[in-house]
Amino acid sequence: MKNGYKAMDSDMHVMEPCDLWQKYIDKKYLDRAPIGLNRHKRDLGVEVDGKVMPKPTPRPNPELRPLREKILNTRYQEEEARDFDNVAQVRAMDKEGLDVAILYPSRGLFVLAVDGLDPDLAAAIAKAYNDWMFDFCKVAPERMFGAGIVAPHNISAAVEETRRCVKELGFKSVLMRPNHVNGKMWSDPYYDPLWEECQKLNIPIGFHEAGRVYLPQPAISELIPSFTMFNTLSFPMANMFACSDMIYGGVMERFPKLKVAFLEGNCSWLPWLLWRMEEYGELTGIAEHPQMKLKPLEYFQRQCWGAVECDEHVAKFIPEFGLENNIVFSTDYPHLDVKYPHAVDSFLKQPFSEPMKRKVLWDNCARLYGFGY
Repeated sequence: MKNGYKAMDSDMHVMEPCDLWQKYIDKKYLDRAPIGLNRHKRDLGVEVDGKVMPKPTPRPNPELRPLREKILNTRYQEEEARDFDNVAQVRAMDKEGLDVAILYPSRGLFVLAVDGLDPDLAAAIAKAYNDWMFDFCKVAPERMFGAGIVAPHNISAAVEETRRCVKELGFKSVLMRPNHVNGKMWSDPYYDPLWEECQKLNIPIGFHEAGRVYLPQPAISELIPSFTMFNTLSFPMANMFACSDMIYGGVMERFPKLKVAFLEGNCSWLPWLLWRMEEYGELTGIAEHPQMKLKPLEYFQRQCWGAVECDEHVAKFIPEFGLENNIVFSTDYPHLDVKYPHAVDSFLKQPFSEPMKRKVLWDNCARLYGFGY
């Protein structure tokens, strides 16, 4: 608790060890397991099926790494000393004033980001990560809850793994990148069994973008030369794409109780996007998307969430569009662009009403992740 506010982190990250998959993957896939790279300090790189991710920027800048390391070295000294283990994770929560955190991957955001990956290997990669996350959370099982990764390359295995994550591992969510896989958009009926299972289990699917990978990304890598420009554009753009597809494509209509979160991409784009979607929904959508019975804003209000950054002051306009109940708080610990250990403090200084602060820090997160507090 911080200054009288209960706080839940909707998207706190872990730093997985390099050898996670060597230790946890099914032995018959050991020779093809993802290899965590250790080329430099805090390297999140991974090699999967001969491909190294995140892909480098088209024009690498040698001044970028020392700048990043300077920022990170001053912020995470204690956590580095413990190699970001689960004890360090709990201590970080205490420093930040977090009561509960939903834990998302770092390196794990890249391990399934390849088109054409062997479906059985993809399923084994996901299962190994989730088993590791289960062990990671054991140090504080009433405060730390995993978000499991599932493999879109194998939808039947994804459904089975989702069920296992919830019923056996106690996870509160599953996640995928918003970049579609093997040419199938999220509205493709291929994914309907997964949406149906998430709806049945009352857990959200969390869409979470990360760096450059071997999947289609709306912020076209070839036209974006720098890390700065890519991160500025890719995260919200990928979420906008997934959000539009899930609504226009009829997923929200087919699964009216499915919960969907669009994480790590800010939330201030939501009013504009939903307004523009409604403009075209009324103009041409009646012909192209006749399955939609509600306005885009109404679908979002009913079953979607976006995540606010702790200093995203422009989100003060969110209540004017009726989205005050659809925004959750995220620290993004322990990545580069965070205010740790002052994220909650920074959020409390933003120009939001007291009721909105309480909703964003706790109530909305609790509803999203199905906590009965």
